[in-house]
Amino acid sequence: MRAMILAAGLGTRMRPLTLSRPKPLLKAGEKPLIEYQIERLARIGVERIVINHAWLGEQIEKELGTGERFGVSLQYSAEQDPLETAGGIRTALPLLADGEEDCFLVVNGDVYTELSDEQLVALRLTTRQQAHLVLVDNPVWHPQGDFYLAGDGSVHAEGEPRYTFAGISLLRASLFTGLNPEEPAPLAPLLREAMARGAVCGTHVDAYWDDIGTPERLAALDQRLTGEI
Repeated sequence: MRAMILAAGLGTRMRPLTLSRPKPLLKAGEKPLIEYQIERLARIGVERIVINHAWLGEQIEKELGTGERFGVSLQYSAEQDPLETAGGIRTALPLLADGEEDCFLVVNGDVYTELSDEQLVALRLTTRQQAHLVLVDNPVWHPQGDFYLAGDGSVHAEGEPRYTFAGISLLRASLFTGLNPEEPAPLAPLLREAMARGAVCGTHVDAYWDDIGTPERLAALDQRLTGEI
């Protein structure tokens, strides 16, 4: 099994903390955010993890190394300028998919969740599906949500109730093959196009989750992990 951790953002909302350190290496509970992702993926049997990076990316490679200490192979996809989510995945696609393995997990490097390993392993795609999204209850900072989860498990751009995309998904390589490598491209339009084809399913997870995108959220997570709340 293979996976990608998205770590190429500039971290502008996290400044000044990210002026000298990339956001995935900021610590909560005395551990860099990205290590929680790596450790979880290693536990569920992922053997190769691709990490894209841009801003201060050399620090990420230096700190994480080859992945030997985590029991996985870490490979890196360096971007001169951030390529956005879909562009970053398309550029790293040769490291993620081949003829035998065309599905892979994708996790945002700046999210933290306490969903179980079993819930992550349970993500599946049928032959006609291209994306399986993990959805969570809408946080206070994103009350409108992102997508509608129907009773049959399909995900749609419109409808109620809406949930927030957790930045965790199982994706098929064919979702990205129409894009040009090294060109920026967002993920949301690709997902909406796939939804219109009936090619996206989802799972609603009732577990702690947060997008650690601001210094305040980082401090709150640190307090949660150190028991100081």
